[in-house]
Amino acid sequence: MNYFQDLFALFNYRDLLLVLVAIAVGMSIGMEREYHNKTAGLRTIMLVCVGSCIFTILSMRIGTESPDRIAANIITGIGFLGAGVIFKDENKVNGLTTACTIWVTAALGMAVGSQHIFLAIFGAAVVLLVLWGLLYLEKWIDHLNKITEYKITTIFKEGEMEEFKKLFKENHLKSSIIFQSKSADRLTIYWKLSGRKRNHKILKKQLFSNADILKIDIV
Repeated sequence: MNYFQDLFALFNYRDLLLVLVAIAVGMSIGMEREYHNKTAGLRTIMLVCVGSCIFTILSMRIGTESPDRIAANIITGIGFLGAGVIFKDENKVNGLTTACTIWVTAALGMAVGSQHIFLAIFGAAVVLLVLWGLLYLEKWIDHLNKITEYKITTIFKEGEMEEFKKLFKENHLKSSIIFQSKSADRLTIYWKLSGRKRNHKILKKQLFSNADILKIDIV
């Protein structure tokens, strides 16, 4: 009986509260990531937040001579996780926002572990505002000016490039060539076009109905 009494005496309810707060903070951000079907979803974000919180608590408990010794290595570990969700798809890099979310969630977990609870809650609110609220601002900006890359493969003809430039200009889209290649009787050009989103929609219909175009990839 005395053994269990001593065990409960060692139990720190404050640490339990900090872990519960870390779970709530991680869950709030993780739900947003899960809703948008991101690589790092609910479970990953929660574990990052809770893990950072526990490591920070342990750093303060057992790192008496250097309290930041363990906590400082959290950043290194998070760097590996963040790098794992970043990938390159042709000319586009994906996963940067998810990597930043993992990074800032670790910071929030450290804030909870060091008992800066209000800072963590405020930080979580700011993160949710950026991830959710600014999404609508991004969409509005895309309507005004959207940059899209088109990989177009056609049968090679003299003046083909000028015809495309004319088509883009008629649709009020600014164009630039990323690179181009020619093999046998085929011409492949990567175009970068910028303009209103509705102009891109009109252009896509025209391109897909063009019999001379053999292949179109839109990024």
